[in-house]
Amino acid sequence: MADLLRANRREAIALAVLLALLTVYLVTHPRGMSTYVMTIWANQCLILALAAIAQFFAVIVRGIDLSVGAVMALTNTVASYVLAGSGIGLAGGVVLVLLVGLACGLVNGILVVYGRIQPIVVTLATASVFVGLALLLRPTPGGQINYDFADAMTLDVLGVPTALIITALVIFGFWMPLRRTGLGLGLYAIGSSEQAAFQSGIQVPVIRMASFALGGLFAGLAGLYFSFVTTTGDAGIAPNFTLNAIAAVVLGGVALRGGVGSLIGAVAGAFILKTIGALMFFSGLPPLAQPFVEGLILAAAIAIGGADILRVRNRLEVFGR
Repeated sequence: MADLLRANRREAIALAVLLALLTVYLVTHPRGMSTYVMTIWANQCLILALAAIAQFFAVIVRGIDLSVGAVMALTNTVASYVLAGSGIGLAGGVVLVLLVGLACGLVNGILVVYGRIQPIVVTLATASVFVGLALLLRPTPGGQINYDFADAMTLDVLGVPTALIITALVIFGFWMPLRRTGLGLGLYAIGSSEQAAFQSGIQVPVIRMASFALGGLFAGLAGLYFSFVTTTGDAGIAPNFTLNAIAAVVLGGVALRGGVGSLIGAVAGAFILKTIGALMFFSGLPPLAQPFVEGLILAAAIAIGGADILRVRNRLEVFGR
């Protein structure tokens, strides 16, 4: 048990912090630990968690994706057109939304791999394109999502918030199997040392492309779930989620230098960030001061990640001498 905790200490710390914050939140909430309170909390956390997972797949291979929020905005606006129906049409709409997210990720991957351009530059450029497309689709918030479907995805099953069930499915049904595959191991190998990964026979371009494609897919999932929660399309959601997704992965113990951390940590970091926001709402802090405090938390999280990169670079410089 001790060895397991040591090997996953970053995730263990993030989960311990989350548990402490959630306990304080439930104690201070006027309605306590009710299904309603847990469902509202879980819905907000899952949106950011999916965005953080999208960012995780870029960061783990020593990249950064500034288009996460933009892909969310685009898929959210697409969803507001194609998810108003029912039956097969509704299922087809969900597939279309996810394909849009996947396509955005593939565009980023192609430009990074074959254009040999730094991910931060590529995704900054594509973010503008994706937001522009979202604004063309929805100049003002609007549209409609099938309410019954949205309720099924955002309420609860036998008292357990659907959002928490989806979170568990992503972790145990997707991440746990993936991390043991060649793709999962390749992501960490490239993040640790791209040259060593290449010399080991790993298809670096393919793995890097896959990482951005997965990032686009999960950003699309985040936009889709945002659609379920709000039941409308809004092209203006991009900036908030991009910055918060970066902060979430850092809070969850994912190193911005790549190769360290896990999807579980990214999810925990997102839940931590949203729980802090919820705590501030009930803390009596003046509403105008809340964005300031949230900004300080985000800046501190990103500064920690940046300091981690600088420490590694300094260490390499010492060894180089």
